[in-house]
Amino acid sequence: MSDIARLFQAFLAPAIFVSATALLILSINVRLMGIVSRLRHFVHAKYDATKSGRQQEAEAYTAQIASIEKRAEMIRRSFLLALISLAGTISSCLLLGLGLYVNGAALAAVIVFVAAMICLLAGTLYYLREVMAALSSVQEEQRDLRFMDLGTPPEIGHRDTM
Repeated sequence: MSDIARLFQAFLAPAIFVSATALLILSINVRLMGIVSRLRHFVHAKYDATKSGRQQEAEAYTAQIASIEKRAEMIRRSFLLALISLAGTISSCLLLGLGLYVNGAALAAVIVFVAAMICLLAGTLYYLREVMAALSSVQEEQRDLRFMDLGTPPEIGHRDTM
């Protein structure tokens, strides 16, 4: 009976990290969806501007697309590292349980868990970098006079024609 209690104790600490990592992944995923949505909007607006011969507007969108793509790459890396961390944490839970019966599995669990925490730290640092850069594209838009002369935003203009 004491082995079962030890098994549950071995699962408890990594399970807390699984929950925390899953919440971080949810947050990163929402952020990634927002960035991708904005990127798609700018790509379509650039295409529309290019097709209509509004070269200055297309160049302004090109600059914004490049800025948003850099942010999307940071979030993608954060997302992947957090997912790797989640997989490592779950693996360490299983190895801890196995360590009660197989020599060496507990040591492997510790190594996997430490590697998972390093991945989580790296993912969190990418997330932090992206959050710090989050307003940069809006500030760039504000400074770029090509955006100020566009008139009605494309998403508002399309609704009026329907």
